Amino acid sequence: MATLAMTGASILGVGMQAVGTYQQSQAAAAQAEAQQAVAQYNANVAEQQAKAEEQAARFRSQRQAEEAERTRSSLQAAIGASGVVSGEGSPLLIQAEQAAESELENLMIGYEGQIGAGRSRSQAGLSRLQGDIYGQRASTASSGALFGAGTSLLTGFGRIAEKRYDPVNRGFVF
Repeated sequence: MATLAMTGASILGVGMQAVGTYQQSQAAAAQAEAQQAVAQYNANVAEQQAKAEEQAARFRSQRQAEEAERTRSSLQAAIGASGVVSGEGSPLLIQAEQAAESELENLMIGYEGQIGAGRSRSQAGLSRLQGDIYGQRASTASSGALFGAGTSLLTGFGRIAEKRYDPVNRGFVF
């Protein structure tokens, strides 16, 4: 009777170990899925940041172009008021230099916007890659849950069978 109770307790222990292994693998899968969701969220935030940087750069560029046009008009009015011929010599050079500087400033605004947006898009790509890795971990952990539980059962029952097998009588002792 004591042997039967010990065998029952051993079987119960093996079952508990298998359930524990399964639950641990399922928890790991759930954690990886949660991490995947966070990574996807971060990727979406980074994409939105890229779009916002592009919009802000377009707005700054347009504002700068409007300011450059006001400056050009003021410069041309001042030259005209002075009585100097605006289409030649120093006045022409001043106007050309002012136009070139305005254009360069506008190009720099666009470039900075592209750099910021590119940086945000790179971060989005990295976050998506990280999410894919977490997704693979979740898949592996889910698959491993059943394999791990099955391995625990087979190993445990094999140990019980080894302890209960009587090689002299070629049979199991209960």
